[in-house]
Amino acid sequence: MRSSSTAVRSLPVVRIIVAGFGNVLRADDGVGVGVVQHLARHDAPDGVELIEIGSGGIHLVQCLLDGADALVVVDAMSAGRTPGTVMVVRPEITDPSTLGVHDLRDQVADMHLASPDRALAVARGLGVLPAVVWMVGIEPVDDQAWGESLSEPVASAVVVAADQVRELVSGAGIRWASPAGS
Repeated sequence: MRSSSTAVRSLPVVRIIVAGFGNVLRADDGVGVGVVQHLARHDAPDGVELIEIGSGGIHLVQCLLDGADALVVVDAMSAGRTPGTVMVVRPEITDPSTLGVHDLRDQVADMHLASPDRALAVARGLGVLPAVVWMVGIEPVDDQAWGESLSEPVASAVVVAADQVRELVSGAGIRWASPAGS
């Protein structure tokens, strides 16, 4: 008599982090957090984790310690374009092992790691940076101005940036359709 056993195969679990950077007290600088808050108003699919990083990038590094298959960072990005322009780029991430002691100290001594480039460099140095990293940037009117509201062109770009995030997440393996009226 032959016994049969059914092997249960589990599908690989995909974890994608969407991290919103920026200081919400500095008007347009807080747009990354604003995009994540917009996305959070609608259910994110299983496997997508929305995180409001704000100006404490060390929190992102801590989240990446748990592993992730992809990362989408959303932040204000000054590139000399028309305010409210949404850009999607693959960021160049510094390899801390290539830096001298003074440059290394300048890059990672600030434990807030307020800028995405510093947080990503630390994550790379720790070996926890996912292979797939995207940056969704929104051109600010002024990312140094004080205020708790986004400028009109940047506020208008939040929905466009959120759609870009959904598209990137879908391309990384988790389908995420835009909700009607978002």
